[in-house]
Amino acid sequence: MHMSPGADPQLKAVFTGIGVPRNRPFTPDRFQTEAVAVMAESDCLVTAPTGAGKTWIAVETIRRTFERGGRSWYASPLKALTNSKLIEFSEIFGPDNVGILTGDRKESPDAPIIVGTTEILRNQLYDAMHQGISLNTDLVVLDEAHFLGDEERGVVWEETMIYLPPRIPLLMLSATVGNAGAIADWLTTIRGRPCRVVAETQRPVPLYPMVLHPSGTLLPLKAKGGRGARTLHKRVAGLVAGKRKPEPHRRRGLPPFGDILRVLKAFDLLPAIFFLKSRSDCDAALSLCHGAVNLSDAKKARIFERVKTLTGSSPHLVRHRQRIHLEQAGVGAHHSGHLPGWKLVVESLMSEGLLTAVFATSTVAAGVNFPARTMVFFNSDRFNGTEFIPLDATQLHQMTGRAGRRGMDKIGFALAVPGRYMDLQLVARLLSSRPGKVISRIRINFSLVLNLLLSHTPAQVEELLKRSFATWLLVSKAADSRRKSRMAGIHEVLWEDFVRHLDFLKETGFVGDDDRLTADGLWASQLRVDQPLLVAECLRQGLLPDGDAARMAGVFACLVNERETDDRMEGRLVPNRLKKTVVRIQKKLSGFARHMKSRGFDVRQFYLRPAAMTHAWASGYPWETIAREYGMAEGNLAMLMMRTADNLRHTANLIDVFPDAAATAREAIGLIMKTPVVEETDEGDAGL
Repeated sequence: MHMSPGADPQLKAVFTGIGVPRNRPFTPDRFQTEAVAVMAESDCLVTAPTGAGKTWIAVETIRRTFERGGRSWYASPLKALTNSKLIEFSEIFGPDNVGILTGDRKESPDAPIIVGTTEILRNQLYDAMHQGISLNTDLVVLDEAHFLGDEERGVVWEETMIYLPPRIPLLMLSATVGNAGAIADWLTTIRGRPCRVVAETQRPVPLYPMVLHPSGTLLPLKAKGGRGARTLHKRVAGLVAGKRKPEPHRRRGLPPFGDILRVLKAFDLLPAIFFLKSRSDCDAALSLCHGAVNLSDAKKARIFERVKTLTGSSPHLVRHRQRIHLEQAGVGAHHSGHLPGWKLVVESLMSEGLLTAVFATSTVAAGVNFPARTMVFFNSDRFNGTEFIPLDATQLHQMTGRAGRRGMDKIGFALAVPGRYMDLQLVARLLSSRPGKVISRIRINFSLVLNLLLSHTPAQVEELLKRSFATWLLVSKAADSRRKSRMAGIHEVLWEDFVRHLDFLKETGFVGDDDRLTADGLWASQLRVDQPLLVAECLRQGLLPDGDAARMAGVFACLVNERETDDRMEGRLVPNRLKKTVVRIQKKLSGFARHMKSRGFDVRQFYLRPAAMTHAWASGYPWETIAREYGMAEGNLAMLMMRTADNLRHTANLIDVFPDAAATAREAIGLIMKTPVVEETDEGDAGL
């Protein structure tokens, strides 16, 4: 049963607004010029919708610093975003003036403009505090500053803000957040210099939300001028009120993507991004799109040539199984299960206007420059790693931020498709809601404790913890001075956890009774990894397979793996020497691990499967064979290799203390960081 393209009469006037804006000379918006002016005298937190032009502010602020002979540090959460900024800034300021630091790459570290990941910046602040010097930069830009509230990585943003010397101006670029004023007030308090908020709430391209009726008719989500309970359009309200959840006829268990593309094509609503709940759905969707939108021979030829150029240096990408969908139907899939190089191919084609549609998971909503005219979504909930929970306003705003391309569209569209997992009333409410508030994610871990003790006494650390955003938020909420005095002790929760970590470090010889790092503590502080004490104990006991780089890589894969893994494998997939090494390390570390657990610290289980996969790759086995025989998606496999290399780098830096282990770790990085894990320009141990 095919959909028949149709549209509610109310949409006729809306669709007349579709088109490309007139090409006018660029004129910065008020909020952009205001933010640049603010940075001349104070810190600044810029909050604005996706695509509003926050990067222009960074460029102008960096330009001013550069022209004065100063140095700038631009930090972002994603390596892909950092790599794109390297290209962009190199075109503006000249390639000789821009360097990059991401762990994978270390190029021109003394350049006056550095782009890198926030973790690298935080580590440089650790080193500067230890050496008693100030960070060698005159400006710091924190992109995606709302990552302060990220559950996993927010602690890095908060540490960076706390440790950054007040003399260094701080520019923060953020998606719209509900408590920007609180963040600015906190920074003003702890840094002793004013921090001002510059906010832009208007989208650069207006957004119009719609609903797709199962028949193929497009409906406005909201009634014209409707408010409160009557917000929904009458026909949409009828869909919601029905006893059965209406949804389009499904094919192969999936929505009829080809029919939906025909509807969008009929009303000039392409290109589109389809947000789907799983990676497998994104991949399976592609074959349902062939024939839905016919590509001209000229466009097919352009796509073919671009794909040929983008994949030419990688045999893995040249024969990618999804290449045919790009070249014949103009559609692609984008998710974390794909190789970084393949995702870059899809991103490039979409940004160049060559694709009709991309099927993606939420990774596209976070940090990837991937705009389209229409955003299509089928779920009003998301998987948080444990369970499905309803979307919040911030998440939905981030998704819809990809709808409508500045300079290319006069209007963008968000299309909700009814179904079992779509709450249209929730969507209508969220679209008109303010984004959520950012909360503190600071937490104590061994790497933080070791690095603070490089340059601080415990008493000084306690003062630092009092400066946390978590403490400030709770104190600021206190209604009266008596309650404020009581709430001021909330930092004690963090302090008690710090002391618990400190006591364990003393028990295990990394910190002395004088609260100073021992010789072991000094080198262990350089292990800025997930499980620094387990790596340190391996080094202290001489458990790492020095001289065998492939086995070294396999062992480190055990240390970085976070997932429960099925270790049932054919014997041929696990080399005996590797298995003996991993089992021996587990046995030798068992006492240390029991000690950690007895003090309430988590210890991850070692799994052989990630070790065996990494060992096979380091030993020269074909990439496709490893992915197939060990049953892991290529993107996950590449991520395992990159995280393993990140951890190996920290051991490789201990060349003065453990020369054999460091040399083997360095060699292991070279064995696993090769195409298709990284592009040829990023190969080798450039990150060392």
